[in-house]
Amino acid sequence: MDDVLVVGAGVVGLTCAVRLAEAGARVRVITADEPAETVSRIAAAVWYPTRTDPDPRVLDWAGQTFDELAAQAARGVPGVVMRPTRMLLRAEVSDHPWWSAAVPDFQIVPPAPGYAGEWRFTVPSVEMAPYLEWLRERLAGLGVPVRRQRIRTLREVAGLAPVVVNATGLAAGRLADDPAVYPVRGRIVVVANPGLSTSLRDEGHPAGPTYVHPRSRDVVLGGTFEPYETDTAPDEEVARAIVARCVALVPELAGAPVLGQLTGLRPARHGGPRVALDPSGPDGIRLIHNYGHGGAGVTLAWGCAAEVVALASR
Repeated sequence: MDDVLVVGAGVVGLTCAVRLAEAGARVRVITADEPAETVSRIAAAVWYPTRTDPDPRVLDWAGQTFDELAAQAARGVPGVVMRPTRMLLRAEVSDHPWWSAAVPDFQIVPPAPGYAGEWRFTVPSVEMAPYLEWLRERLAGLGVPVRRQRIRTLREVAGLAPVVVNATGLAAGRLADDPAVYPVRGRIVVVANPGLSTSLRDEGHPAGPTYVHPRSRDVVLGGTFEPYETDTAPDEEVARAIVARCVALVPELAGAPVLGQLTGLRPARHGGPRVALDPSGPDGIRLIHNYGHGGAGVTLAWGCAAEVVALASR
């Protein structure tokens, strides 16, 4: 028998498994989908606590994750770099945002023409395909197997380990009987990188959150934030609108070849992420939930993983 079973192999589940194994536990991961097939694979994955409430726990998770990803960038972990970022504001804001305490170089600067304010900061950016593969290899080095297994209830795995971590994202709504879990559809377009290196955000754009996130070979253009929408089929009209918004924001993108469009369902939760011990879990196991991160999974993953280790050790 293993010490801990982690259910789910997106970035939240994999980081939990890494931290638990590093703490000395015998860990196994089971997942309905391969890591490369989870919604984490689609994430634009620039550190930013998007659509999260100003909660001290969330700030702590975000700060720990920032520090870990910054250290990984310094070590040359595949896919992780520190990315300069500009946030364009449509309403005048005099105070720093609640999450700025986690960002060492955060500053308020004079706004660009047409905007009421601007923030500048440097944060980790993660290319998820190589990063998920690195996490998988890290687990292999720690002796942690990752196996495909689709379950209908958490009771099915109650006999496999004394501690079970539920990191199942959207499926947690069913597996944990949690009506607060809901999908938020996000659409992005990927284009060839014409030489950009700075991320740019206009979260207050009237047509929807607009962002330009350069990566090593391409640029992620976004996006949409559509609660309860679940159709993930391509939509050419929406894709054209995203490109048009982003070209208006960054004219250098004009004519950049479109490499594809991607759609994912963010695993959101009313009330914020649930990272907690569940006293009503199946008899005989310590059930720890770690889900509901919405579009901030990469931003919170390592901090939440540290809390899971603490909960598992009690």
